[in-house]
Amino acid sequence: MDDHLKRLWRHRGATLPTPRRGPKQQLDLDEILAAAITLADASGLEAVSTRAVAGRFGRTAMALYPYVGTKENLLALMQDQASAMPALPAPRDHLAGALTGWATALYEVYLAHPWLTERPWSQASQGPNEQDWMEALLAIFERFTVPPGSRPPAVTMLYATVRATAQTAAAYSRLTAADLETWRAQAAAMPDAYPLSAALMPITPHWRDAPRAGLLAAVALLTAGLEAAPG
Repeated sequence: MDDHLKRLWRHRGATLPTPRRGPKQQLDLDEILAAAITLADASGLEAVSTRAVAGRFGRTAMALYPYVGTKENLLALMQDQASAMPALPAPRDHLAGALTGWATALYEVYLAHPWLTERPWSQASQGPNEQDWMEALLAIFERFTVPPGSRPPAVTMLYATVRATAQTAAAYSRLTAADLETWRAQAAAMPDAYPLSAALMPITPHWRDAPRAGLLAAVALLTAGLEAAPG
């Protein structure tokens, strides 16, 4: 196991590598990641650099390298740390409740750390906290005997929907009153050539609630499909 994987799995039995030069422990990895996550939460991923994070400890970017490795390693460590799963709702006796509990819990994590949705799926951390979410979802499928062939597309649909609705909610939170008026004016000016689009009813009358409402409705639709799928 290389040093980066040891850092990812340090709380699950892996031995944390220590700097090869100088005093053994001058900084704490969890504190480094907490500082980096705070920076990303406040200002987005573009504000995160090894220099910026190291500066919070009065150190240089080079001094941070023995603890986190490259910047990409730092981002992956942040991603897994911020993805820690909270306590999920008590087990439900039906598939809809279980999937809703899983999806809304992940949605809340994304809302707390909007930059997580900016990280491409190709850059999954392969760390334990991210894997916990997948294992919990697959355990729900197992418990309610979701057909094996339906599980891969259901995983994709759930992750994609949670991610997309959380991104939209984060974007809505940044809208000003002027932004909203502009959006409404553009919607009202839709050409008559699109009558079906113009007639589409909103999922909720409160536009700020639309991402969460959309997530819940999508989970309900997916659940109905899974329950109807032939075993």
